[in-house]
Order: sequence, then C-alpha cells, then structure tokens
Amino acid sequence: MPIHQPQQRTDVQSNPTGVRQAEAALVEHYPRLVRLAYVVLPPGLGRHRRVLTAHAVVQRALPAAGSKASGPRVPAQSRRTGPPAGAEGASADRVPAHPAYGWVRLRVLRAALAHERRPRWWPGRLPAPAAVRPALPVVWGLRLFPRAGGVDELALDRALSAVDGPVRAAFALQLLEGLDESGVRELLAEAAVADPADAVRRAARLGRPDRAGAQAMLRSGEFDPCTVQTRPSDLLRRRHRVRAAAVAAALCVVAGGLAVAVEQGTNGPGEDRSPAGVLAPVLDPAELMRTAAERWADTSRVDFTAWPARGGRTDDEGLLGRALRAWAEPPESVRVSTTPGTAAVPPAEPPQLLFADEVDGAAVVLFHDSADRVVRYAEPLSGSGGAAIDFARTDDADVTTGAAVVVSRTADGARFLLAPWIAESTTRDLLAPDTPGRRLEVGPDGVTAEVPRPAAGGACETWPVLQLRSSERIVEKHAFLLTDLGELAPTHLTYMPKPGRGTPARQPREATGPDALLAWARTACSLRTLAGSGVRSVNNWAFAEQKLPEGGASADWVCTRADTWRGPGRVLVQFLAPAASPAEPATVIADRDDTALCSKFGQHVLAGTHWRADSGRWYVLGAGSRAVTGIRATGEVRGAAGGPTLAVRAPRDADVELTASLREGGTLTAVH
Repeated sequence: MPIHQPQQRTDVQSNPTGVRQAEAALVEHYPRLVRLAYVVLPPGLGRHRRVLTAHAVVQRALPAAGSKASGPRVPAQSRRTGPPAGAEGASADRVPAHPAYGWVRLRVLRAALAHERRPRWWPGRLPAPAAVRPALPVVWGLRLFPRAGGVDELALDRALSAVDGPVRAAFALQLLEGLDESGVRELLAEAAVADPADAVRRAARLGRPDRAGAQAMLRSGEFDPCTVQTRPSDLLRRRHRVRAAAVAAALCVVAGGLAVAVEQGTNGPGEDRSPAGVLAPVLDPAELMRTAAERWADTSRVDFTAWPARGGRTDDEGLLGRALRAWAEPPESVRVSTTPGTAAVPPAEPPQLLFADEVDGAAVVLFHDSADRVVRYAEPLSGSGGAAIDFARTDDADVTTGAAVVVSRTADGARFLLAPWIAESTTRDLLAPDTPGRRLEVGPDGVTAEVPRPAAGGACETWPVLQLRSSERIVEKHAFLLTDLGELAPTHLTYMPKPGRGTPARQPREATGPDALLAWARTACSLRTLAGSGVRSVNNWAFAEQKLPEGGASADWVCTRADTWRGPGRVLVQFLAPAASPAEPATVIADRDDTALCSKFGQHVLAGTHWRADSGRWYVLGAGSRAVTGIRATGEVRGAAGGPTLAVRAPRDADVELTASLREGGTLTAVH
C-alpha cells in the first residue's frame, strides 16, 4: 500500500544549508536522476545528444550563485513496499524521502520537459529553445549511446517515442521513482504540465500487460545513460582537418575581433533568428558526416550509420547546401511530406550524407541524422516544378529494415538505393508463390532498376516485392522480403508458421519459404490498407489450423500484424478457407488498431466467423492460438469443444459469442 508523506516546503535556494543538502542529494542519487531525465527527454534528440543532455539537465539542476528565487513546494512523495524501480545500488534501496531530493528531482523534470515546449514566437520547425542551448558536458570526436537491449527493450523504446514528454514523465515517475498516481499528478502539476491527469491515464496504457517486465526493462542498460558505449565520429574528415587547424586558430584571433565589431554594428534587434541562421554550422555542406566505404563489413551496428556516401554529386556543395537549407526552413515552393510520427524539425547536428546524384530527371539527396530519420530532397533538373523533401523514421533499423530506401518514385514504379551489405537482389510477385524471383539490375552506386509498384486501387492482380540477400561478409547472411507501401522506407515482411504438436512457440522468420509464400499470396492484397501509415514490418502468424465440417478439408487462421516505426500496431485477423486459386484473397474477420494483439505482449488470440459448407449448411467456426484448451459458444447458438477449434451448426446471421479457456488459467474473448 502506498504511504503518503506530509507535504513539505523548503526554500532551498535562499538557504545555504538547503543548497548543500540539494547538492548532496544530487551527487548521491545522480544515476537515478540522469536515467529519469533520459527517459523524459524527446527521443528525437538522438541517442548521443540525449545522453549528453540528460547529464546536462541534472548537472544544471542546482541554483545559480546569487539566485534570489525561492525554492518550489516539494510535493507529497509516495513509496511502495519493497525496493522501488530504478534503484541505483545500495544508496537507492528506497525512494529518497528528503525534501532536497524532491526539489532537485522537480528541477530535473522541469528542465527535461522544457525540451518539447516551444514559445509561441519560436519558429515551429526548430527544436525547443532548451534543445539548442549549449550545455556541459560536451564530447568531441566520440558518439555515445547506451548499451543496446533486446527486442522487448526496443519495443518499449518505440512506445515511449510515440507519446509526448508528460506521458513519458508519468511512466518514469511510476516505474522508476515508485510514485502512485496521485503523487505523479501532483508532481506533474508542479512541473507546469497542462493536463497531469491525462498524462497519467495515457502512461497507464504503456507496458501493458506485463507492467513488471516494462519496469525491469526501464531499469536495464537500454535506458541507462551512465553506462554507455562509444564509437568515433568521422575519422577521415577529422584527419584532413588537422592540417588546417593551426592556420584556422590564427585566423580566429583576427576574425573574432572583427566579428564582434560587425555584430555590434549590424545585429541589434534585427539579428538573424531564422532556423538557417541559428543552425548555420549544422547546415554547412562541409560539415556533413561521411562513412567509410567498407565500414559496414567491420561494425557491430549494421544500419544506416554504416552506409557510405554514394552517387556522382556527393561533392556538389551547391546542391547539398540547397537540400540542407530546405530541410531547415523549406520555402512555400517546396513540398514537405512526413511519415506518421516523424518530426520535420531541422537537424540538431550535421547529418550523415547517404546519396547525391541525378535519378529520373531530378537531383536527389539522401541524409540520415542522429534523430534516426532518413530525409530525401529532390529538385527537378528542368521545368518549372518545385522541389520536395520527405521525412521518414528509421529508429533502430537493422540488416533488413535498413536495407533499402526509395530514391525515386514515378507513377509506374520506384527505384531503391540498396544498403552496401546487399549481395543479391531479385523481385517476385507475392500473388504467384510458385514463380521464381527475377534478377533485379543494380547500378554501381547501389540504385536499382525500376520496380513496379503494387496497385493502389482497382483489381489486385499482382504484388511486386523485393527479395534481397545479405552478404556473407556479415553474420546475418539470409534472404528477406521488402514491399513498397508508398513511403521512403520499404516494409519488412515476415512469417510465423502453424503451431506444431509438442513444439515450442515459434518466432517470426523470413517470409521466403513455401508455407510463408502461400500464406502471403492469400493476404498480400490486405497490405493496401496499410499504405502511408508508417509501417516498419508486417508479420503473418498462422495461429491455428482447423479441419472443416462435412469433408475434412483444412482452413488456416492468420493474424497479420503491422508494427509502425513509432510503436503502435494494427492487426487483421484473416480466415483462409480452401480455395481454387493460391492467390484468392482471405476473409478479414477482425481489424484492430493500437493493440498488442498477436505480438510478444499479446500472445493469445481467439477469433470466429460464419462459414457455409458445400451442402449449403451454415456453421459458426472458432479457432484459438496455442494456449487455448477449449472454446464455448453462447448466445443464439450454444456449443463447446475441447482444444483450440470449434464448429457448431448455426443460422447464417446467428448472434454468437465465443470465449476460450487458457492452459495457464483465465479466459479469452473473440476479437472483433
């Protein structure tokens, strides 16, 4: 049971003893405060800046010397029995109860939340003022990031990136600080959050159903900015600049005095406050990061950071400068598009150049930045058409989801820029599972020939996909499928096979085997409904096989789960009755948004449908996943069956409710 302490008030800043206590609390509990700041800070900062900013937020929590402001009221703190989440060693076996700690924590919380708040006068495409304010610590020549976690930690991080700062704060205060809901609401109110109750309600939905597991993941190395890994920044570019450092230092002495005089005479109230002006060093083409050509074959991080800069115009500073300026402050003539949940703000630091060249009558530039985005800029080589800039999220991309990017799209098809680790590329039609793939031509710069696009409307007669194979020079040598859903990053297709008798639960695998291709042939056309929704991957899970009444033919039940880059998922439950054609579309039984169903956090599923036998008689069919031990039908028709499937005679329009019993106890209702 939570124990409420009496509310207290302390004027820490006006009391030297209070300041010393606050400093002692900060030093003693520094790791837990930095972890709290890291979770609350916007994921869009990127992992390197987020680590440094979390430390900066905590280190600046103490009042400045000479400050006259009185300390804020310390809210009630709540403690749970047993060690709280987020305890950092022996000194943090329980939630610190001293007012000085609560005061420092509130200062940290306010500063972290400020990184998402923009004043009305602040340009909408710029990061919040706090995000661009320089602060110690500063690291040169290295990039820092917490230790990578597993699939579960990645899923939690995506879920946190899909919500705003107050929700992340409420989630962290409950799981890391052990506060109950009332304590969280009070603390968020003190931190000037507009609607603390709404933040707490939305935070309660995160990490479900395994809240204890989410708590353990939040305490793992994935969210620990005090235990980090390092990798170098661009070593080649740095080496070339060493020779010019002495000359530059001498010139800076002279130029510095001249710049001060010019600034005093010209800036005043009219100084340049535009994004391009504020971020001028970041938007310098000479500052772009470039990865060495063979980096991908000798790194443990095989993603967009390992892509080299390719194309014939990578040294065209005019083109690169226009692309960067359009990114920072696009004029009205530039068309801007973003995948859902992708921030279109300017880069926080010089981005990485992936590609610059002419493709299909346009000059195209591709960037990747520390906020885990891919940005595509294209301007026509002739004519009066305007330029375009597209943003797409690529959080924690890997060998498959970081394998290709659309470099050019026409009415008929798209060209892709392939990752340097792709050794073999073919195309195939998902609706023709028995037809072998056809070789796809790839230029020396990694740009493919045009691949036909899946039809967006009308008859669904073909569904072209890329089948790629990674190089034997990396451990993950395997083939996989990608499909174009109309965005910069193509979508990865996977498959989970039917449950076998006595076999353990299976994991998603590549959809290149015969069973996977047959299942996708029946469900591919349902991918149309996912176009433009920021989908990272789609998995077909054949969760049940059922022998049908009156003849013994078999049908499959498939849960098609689409996971987005921003976290939320969408589920289609489909019934695959026997069909004359291998590409006959399945019947969609249920369609659910924002659900954990058919994922690691929603491993049980039950579905039902009406089905007509060749005799003309109608049945209600039901099927459940591996842990279902029995199904019961109630309503206008009653029936029961042991095991994971059920079939009972019922009129065509009978209103029937299905429930299932689970092996470990509990019940499950059918998804609609």
